[in-house]
Amino acid sequence: MKKLLLLALATSALSVANPLIIDHAYAACGDEASAKVNWEGCRKRNLVLSGSDMNSANFKGTNFSSTDMRDSEFDNTNFEKSVLLRVFFEGSSAKNANFEKAIVYRVNFKKTNLENAIFQKAEMLRVDFNGANLTSANFSKAEAGRSIFSNAMLGNNDFSNASLARADFRDSKISGPLNFAGSYFYQTRIEGVDLSNATGLKQWQIDMACGNDATKLPEGVNRPQSWSCGVE
Repeated sequence: MKKLLLLALATSALSVANPLIIDHAYAACGDEASAKVNWEGCRKRNLVLSGSDMNSANFKGTNFSSTDMRDSEFDNTNFEKSVLLRVFFEGSSAKNANFEKAIVYRVNFKKTNLENAIFQKAEMLRVDFNGANLTSANFSKAEAGRSIFSNAMLGNNDFSNASLARADFRDSKISGPLNFAGSYFYQTRIEGVDLSNATGLKQWQIDMACGNDATKLPEGVNRPQSWSCGVE
């Protein structure tokens, strides 16, 4: 009992001398949305954060499921290993943001500026990038099945070893080379897409994709006799 009393007194004295030492992680989760806020590992579900300035924030491992983050600023923000289920980013800016190894499911990135963003090894499904600026974004080893890249600005992107099964690139605006080395193209929609400057693209990938006579391919890769376009 005496030892427990001494330990309690010591802990109390320490918290008075430096209150930030005790429960620092929990206090950060209660901080208001702001630039450079640290919400690492916090639960921020079902919130309305639209119109916020959260540039250079730390959201590593944060759960943002069903949160409204439209028209906000996330430049240089860290979303590594975060959980993003049915999140709305539409109209936001997330230049140089890091989404590496994040879980990204049915997220709305429409018209979002994601220039130089990192989605490497992210678990993505049915993500909507329609009209987004994806220039120089890195999707290497990402799982991006059924994601929509239509009308997105693409150029100098790394899609190497990414799963792009049933992803839709129709009407995308490509201004630079795309690296598709080892990427999975099962029924990937490339009708009318200019891939003439793509690198790493092989015949076996095109043979399982969905294209048409307007699809442009790099030298050495030919249109298949029939495109693989099954019923959705």
